[in-house]
Amino acid sequence: MKKIYITTGTREYLQSLKEGFPNEKMLLLEEEDGAALLHETEGETVFKQPLRYEVLDAVGQLDGTFVVCNNIPVTDEGRPLFEYRFSQRARLIEKEPGFAAIRVLRPLDNDTYIIMTLWEGKEYFEAWQRSKAFEKAHERKEADKPTSERPQIFPRPSYIKTYTVLKGN
Repeated sequence: MKKIYITTGTREYLQSLKEGFPNEKMLLLEEEDGAALLHETEGETVFKQPLRYEVLDAVGQLDGTFVVCNNIPVTDEGRPLFEYRFSQRARLIEKEPGFAAIRVLRPLDNDTYIIMTLWEGKEYFEAWQRSKAFEKAHERKEADKPTSERPQIFPRPSYIKTYTVLKGN
């Protein structure tokens, strides 16, 4: 099974780590307050202490210039339901202009799933957010039920992190 490993550090350190393994599929990502290095492989990682994920769903190649990671904490009891819901997703995002890839990542060391999408640019992601396909993909089927009848599978709110892919590295 394919896995993704993520480590963080300074841009310079992660750049040198990536350059040391030119045959590995890695993406160097930058955000406002730091950098991350992502390693996708079916083997072992070269990172010492990464966050580790199994890839539940993958479409497209890890290309693009803009990465969006929707981090979704899920209770242990809620994992089967969450994964089932994602396996039934409408798959509309793949048809959007500027879409490059998606990875649905199951955490191996914590409770936070990551839905990672890659785009040809930030403007394509923003257009997706305004689209009817986005509305459909994010509609809440449980919203009609009283709160007491909805399964409580999210221990904390989800959050989004965005990155720029550092090219030419």
